[in-house]
Amino acid sequence: MTLIKSISGIRGTIGGRAGDALTPLDVVKFTAAYGQIVLSKSTSKKIVVGRDARLSGPMIRDLVVGTLQSIGAEVVDLGLSTTPTVEIAVPLESAAGGIILTASHNPGQWNALKLLNDQGEFISDEEGKKVLSLAEDLDFDFATVENMGQVIHNDEYLQTHIQEVLNLEYVDAEAIKKANFKVAVDAVNSSGGIYIPELLKALGVEVIYKVNCEPTGHFAHNPEPLKENLTDLSKTVLENKADLGIAVDPDVDRLVFMMENGDLFGEEYTLVAVADYILSREKGNTVSNLSSTRALRDVTEKHGGTYYAAAVGEVNVVTKMKEVNAVIGGEGNGGIIYPKSHYGRDALVGVALFLTHLAKLNKTISEYRAELPNYFMSKNKIELTPGLDIDGLLSKMQERYKNEDHSTVDGLKIDFPEQWVHLRKSNTEPIIRIYSEGKSLEEAEGIAQKIIDEIKNIIG
Repeated sequence: MTLIKSISGIRGTIGGRAGDALTPLDVVKFTAAYGQIVLSKSTSKKIVVGRDARLSGPMIRDLVVGTLQSIGAEVVDLGLSTTPTVEIAVPLESAAGGIILTASHNPGQWNALKLLNDQGEFISDEEGKKVLSLAEDLDFDFATVENMGQVIHNDEYLQTHIQEVLNLEYVDAEAIKKANFKVAVDAVNSSGGIYIPELLKALGVEVIYKVNCEPTGHFAHNPEPLKENLTDLSKTVLENKADLGIAVDPDVDRLVFMMENGDLFGEEYTLVAVADYILSREKGNTVSNLSSTRALRDVTEKHGGTYYAAAVGEVNVVTKMKEVNAVIGGEGNGGIIYPKSHYGRDALVGVALFLTHLAKLNKTISEYRAELPNYFMSKNKIELTPGLDIDGLLSKMQERYKNEDHSTVDGLKIDFPEQWVHLRKSNTEPIIRIYSEGKSLEEAEGIAQKIIDEIKNIIG
């Protein structure tokens, strides 16, 4: 059993002992601590709550909502929802914060509390540390019966979110309708099975092939939207001669497209393509994290903008985007952050912008993919072992490559002329991630293996 506490939230497997997994006791104490902190900073008593469709969702929801009531919060419960929908709802409700109940791409035995501030953005590192500390100390009082909070159920935010997307300046529903796209959707039996088809209908898409779109929480495959997990979607695209496929993760903040030939467009290229479109309409800067493809830098510079890299983690990308006034940004896992909507990864925004772009290009999705800068990425990991000194390991690797262009903003990234390698400890899993990229898959895998061999030699 696993419990991981980080600025990304509180994430863990369901079942087991308190402190070792995401048990009811852990849910209550972290929810109470978070609620106390955000309510103390706001004149609002509201906290928005939404969840994905995983099986533990109703149980976690009951614990979270009850705990928030017990500290005097007025809970706005969106029910089955998405991460970006909750992010949008927080400022619209003038709430003190929001909690999203989802373990994102993790398998069904996981769940998590994603914590938002009053802007509907992930809480900062400093605020996250305060939550962790207060949760351990439990140095606060619960509300008396007279001061307990109430619960407001609101199921209107699906349409609110879709309308917000339709209102975006560079979303052209008429162009999408005229393109007469046939689209297949795989939503891994979570809330995207409701949200993505409804968005497509609002955009004028009339032919939609649904794959795993019943929000039962019984994930039909590993929920991470990778090629090996999307064989059903590929089959559906090919059999129905669909123009493209769309895959999202359980909480609908990651977005992957599939080409008409059944191959993936590439999760790294979701952001690249949307940025290519936005930058063709509006000049400006872009941001992605250090583990994302160089293709975004190339596309940004083609349009006369400047690319910036941030540490891994949505909160870090958002901070850098605000700092450099980026017009588009996100992460290479299919996460689109478009400030004119909100500062959060949003698959609905990504779908609408991408389909508008594709409709205006009047090309197949594979023809467009062939025009983009072509890089290949290799993603590897090393399981952590007890007593392993990660900081010391990275320092030794940094010393080995001190003459190469490198960054220690987040772990260690080494930039070679034709490839790069990024080493970092995961915030959500007990592993070291080793990402690499080159002009061919062989190059990317080769430089990764070289680094892996060197690490193994160091740790013995």
